[in-house]
Amino acid sequence: MKATGKVVLITGAARRVGAAIARQLAAEGCQLALHYKRSAADAEALAQELRARHGTEPLLIAGDLADPETPARLMDTAIGHFGCLHGLVNNASLYSPAPFGAITPGDWAAMEAVHLRAPLFLTQVAAPYLRKTGGAVVNIGDIHAEIPLRGYLPYSVTKAGLLALTRALAKELGPEIRVNSVSPGVVLWAEDKDPPDGDQQGLIERNALKRVGSPEDIAGAIAYLLFDAPYVTGHNLVVDGGRMLY
Repeated sequence: MKATGKVVLITGAARRVGAAIARQLAAEGCQLALHYKRSAADAEALAQELRARHGTEPLLIAGDLADPETPARLMDTAIGHFGCLHGLVNNASLYSPAPFGAITPGDWAAMEAVHLRAPLFLTQVAAPYLRKTGGAVVNIGDIHAEIPLRGYLPYSVTKAGLLALTRALAKELGPEIRVNSVSPGVVLWAEDKDPPDGDQQGLIERNALKRVGSPEDIAGAIAYLLFDAPYVTGHNLVVDGGRMLY
């Protein structure tokens, strides 16, 4: 398999879509550095699962991506352990409402730090290692980067910035490094609230495939962009079941 033995760092890897990405890449033979912020128990449970299923030994790294020193520390730890890097998945994300008129500087700063600053500086410190291996970066966007979500302005705008960052990095880092993004539609409901833009059935009806996607759909797209798309860069792959058609 093309991915066998390749080293990939995934941010926000302990739960939900991040964990699905880790499972997909472990199944394809990757060696993984898995970042998490506070979900230590989930990260360790995932690592145990990957050991049992695939015989791999993931490296777990805790860190707050809002801390400007975290990107360099993550990269130093991963390279110190594995010695090389073939892929970076900027998956970590924040998702919370901030209605216009009540947005605070803290609301903006939190989203900007995780969705823009961390991917930029993590890619910057990863680039020397990715150049050596002809590696790739995949950023996780959102369909609301292009169709803004009412009441979630900092989220929508910073995700839009991440898509712009993807294109800019593709131009900066080519031809040695490819940079792409994946924008999911509805693949998991929020854990603590109803969908912000309508009821669950309504969202499904505004979808050409009339169903919710799965984290595995996103993980498969990421694996494709990392290892099976040698002539694709600067692209945003929308995985939304046709939601953007409505």
